[in-house]
Amino acid sequence: MKERDTTLYYCTLFDSNYLSRGLAMYESLAAVCDTFHLYVFAFDDKCLQVLRKMQLPKMTVISLAEFEDPELLRVKPGRSRAEYCWTCSSSTILYCIQTYELGHCTYIDADLYFYNNPRVLMDEMGNHAVMITEHRYTPMYDKSKLSGKYCVQYITFRNNRWGMEALQWWREACLEWCYDRHEDGKFGDQKYLDDWLTRFTNVWVMENLGGGLALWNIQQYEVFRSAGKLRCREIGTGKEFEPIFYHFHYLKYFTDHTIELGRRLIAPAVKKLLYKPYVAALETAKRQIGEIDHSFDPHGARPRPSGIKPLLVTIWRKLRNVYHIYPLSELLK
Repeated sequence: MKERDTTLYYCTLFDSNYLSRGLAMYESLAAVCDTFHLYVFAFDDKCLQVLRKMQLPKMTVISLAEFEDPELLRVKPGRSRAEYCWTCSSSTILYCIQTYELGHCTYIDADLYFYNNPRVLMDEMGNHAVMITEHRYTPMYDKSKLSGKYCVQYITFRNNRWGMEALQWWREACLEWCYDRHEDGKFGDQKYLDDWLTRFTNVWVMENLGGGLALWNIQQYEVFRSAGKLRCREIGTGKEFEPIFYHFHYLKYFTDHTIELGRRLIAPAVKKLLYKPYVAALETAKRQIGEIDHSFDPHGARPRPSGIKPLLVTIWRKLRNVYHIYPLSELLK
C-alpha cells in the first residue's frame, strides 16, 4: 500500500526586488513546519541564480523559461509587471500540480511570515476541493467592493474534479482579463473569487483567525506574548488564538535607509511584536543573499517621493496617526 503523503505543498512567485521577503518567508515556514515543500517561480535571472546557488532543501526553483507557456506569453506584453504576476498566480498552482503530480497545492504571497504550523489550516479544509481566505477588513478600511471579499494571499486547490474545475476557470479568466484597475466588477486576479461559494462545489472559507492577519484587519486584535508564545485576542469577544501567518503587504524600503510599514493604524504592540522581528528577519535574509551576490538590493528599495504633494500627504497621515516611516536603525533596536 502506498504511504500517504503528508507533505504540505506551496508555491509562490517573486523577483530579485522581493528576494529578501521570499527567503524570510521560506525560513519562517521551515521553522514551524517540517513537512512542506515550496516551489518558487523566479521572475528574473538574479532571483533564479541566487536561489539555485543556495540549494535550500525544501525548495524547488523554477525559471520563467520552464514555466511560461504560449498563452501566458501571448498576454504578457500587454500587462504591467504587477499585472503579469497576478495573471500568473493561478498558472503557478496548475503548473505545480500537473508537473509534479501533486495531490494539492497552496499559492502563498512572498511577503507572508509564518508563526505557527499551517497544517491546522489544511486540517480545517478537510475534504473540500478549494480553500479561500477572507480579507476580514477592519470596517474603516473595508475595500471589499473594490478589491474583493477574498484575498489571493493563501489559496489551496486539491487535484480533483472540483479543484481543477475552479483552478482552470480562474486561469482562463486571468488570461482574458487581469489588470490593476476596477472594471465591470473585476480587479486583478482577486475579484474573481467573490462568487466562488455559489459558482463552484466544495469551496471552503478559512475560519481560523490566525490565517490571514494583515494591516487591513489587525486593528481588530490585541497582540501579546504569553508563556513565551505570540498570541492574539479578538477585541470585543475576547477570543484568543495563535497567529498562523501575517501578510506584510504594505511594507516598503527606501534608499535613504527608511522603511514604511503601511498606512493604517498600527498599535505599539503590533509594531514591537510583529513588524520589528520581521524587519530583523529581512535583514538576516539580505545578509544571506549578499554572501552569494551583493550586486543588487534584495529589498527593492526605491527613492522617497519628494515635492509638495508628498509633503502634504505626510502631514495628513501624521494628523491621522497613520504615518509609519521609520529609520531602519530604529526598527532594529
